[in-house]
Amino acid sequence: MIKKAALLLTVAALGVTTAACGGGGKDPQAGTATSAPGNASATKPVIRQLLQYSNFDPSKEYTAKAITEKTGYEVKYEMLPAENPDEKLNLLMANKEEYDVMKLGAPQFEKLASQGALEPLDDLIEKFGPNIKSAIDPAAWDSAKVNGKIYAIPETGSGLAIGEETVVRQDIMDELGLKIPTNTDEFYTVLKTIKEKKNIAPYTGSKDTKESIFGDIGPAFGITTDWVVQDGKLIHQIETPAMKEFLTYMNKLYKEGLIDQEMPINTSAKAIEKFTSGKAAVYRLAYWNAGTTDKALKKNLPDAKTTIVPFMKDKNGKTAVFAKANISWYISVPKASKNKEEAIKFLNAKLDPATHKELSIGKEGTHHEVKDGKYYPILPIFNDELNNGSSFLTGVDYKKYPDYWKARVRKEPVLQKFFEDIQVNAKDIMVTDPLAKAPPIADVSKNKQKLDKFQTDSMLKFISGSDPLTNYDAFVSKWKADGGEAMTKAANEWYKTAKK
Repeated sequence: MIKKAALLLTVAALGVTTAACGGGGKDPQAGTATSAPGNASATKPVIRQLLQYSNFDPSKEYTAKAITEKTGYEVKYEMLPAENPDEKLNLLMANKEEYDVMKLGAPQFEKLASQGALEPLDDLIEKFGPNIKSAIDPAAWDSAKVNGKIYAIPETGSGLAIGEETVVRQDIMDELGLKIPTNTDEFYTVLKTIKEKKNIAPYTGSKDTKESIFGDIGPAFGITTDWVVQDGKLIHQIETPAMKEFLTYMNKLYKEGLIDQEMPINTSAKAIEKFTSGKAAVYRLAYWNAGTTDKALKKNLPDAKTTIVPFMKDKNGKTAVFAKANISWYISVPKASKNKEEAIKFLNAKLDPATHKELSIGKEGTHHEVKDGKYYPILPIFNDELNNGSSFLTGVDYKKYPDYWKARVRKEPVLQKFFEDIQVNAKDIMVTDPLAKAPPIADVSKNKQKLDKFQTDSMLKFISGSDPLTNYDAFVSKWKADGGEAMTKAANEWYKTAKK
């Protein structure tokens, strides 16, 4: 969702981004910090919390003030910087900065836990965390363990949902007498006819991620998850025959001009601009862009209509779509904290059912309303006061939060309908990665980002023909040598123990 812009000050002493103090004092170690005003108890310590970077002032947020009011804890919020956050985090931990709560990404968590910088939480949660124990998905706890001990509260986010699906200009389909394709052969025919009759780029996409390159075509070739179980072992998707079949198909589309020839350099914004301006007829649209895309299309082409292309069948007549089920964030307590017990009491208080609900969607009648058993936002106050609320969450109720979260897709009818239609199409065909709930694995965390980029860049070259597919085996060999082999070995070592 679009974030409100707010000016953030850079802390000279630490280099962490933090907002101007709203009545809070100045920490000699942290420089300027934000303090959420409210009814904080004098007997409770101030909780010092480190957030990921976001472009807003925490001290001015409704959620920060509600947290203090509901839990009785005053909180000083600080942020990692936008640039080089991992380096700054490592420096802060080396200096033993006395944070009480930190919201960490998976690689950050894995590194700090393996370095002994985080407090084991098993006993603390057992003593002071009944709400934590009941709210967190039991299946998620293993992801927060290192050597059998819990070092974080795993935050699972909004649950299983699909964010994107292919859309086509229905007015063009009607004009040309075409039917919605159900498989890749029919998809090819549709694109070819549009190219011949309309002389526009039939299909456009972007270079942003490997998932944006796969679109809904990859799954029709059997490419969904990063890791695939084959003969009881994990292999990466690039080592499956399906990947080469997909690239061969995409290269054919590209050579025949059925894919936007600028796809290898398109950003998602550029691809949307081409679709809404009538330069392309097919695009894989994200639900969060549905409203603005529809408005832009109708402005440029008042008679244009769109239809969702249901997820296509593979050669065996089956459909599947990848659903991300990974842990969103890891909520940890550093060893340097002087308030470890209070930190867990604070996190537990935030997961009190009534408090958690208000922090997620505000007050009923003020920020949201209930219609037909569903939560709907009350605008504009929901956006004004809760748009940045998820940054303050430190674990969610895995059963209830997905329903709370859906209020965010009910802000406008077009967005809501597109999101809900996608979920209907994806029902019973969602697949998740075998490593989705795995704990951070050192060789995976260390290599995944660079290898994903290498794979993305290489796929674009194969599709465009700048690198012939005869070099595919060489690509796989380099991927293995650059960390893929180590990553695969480590993934299988975990998988072997997880099966027991």
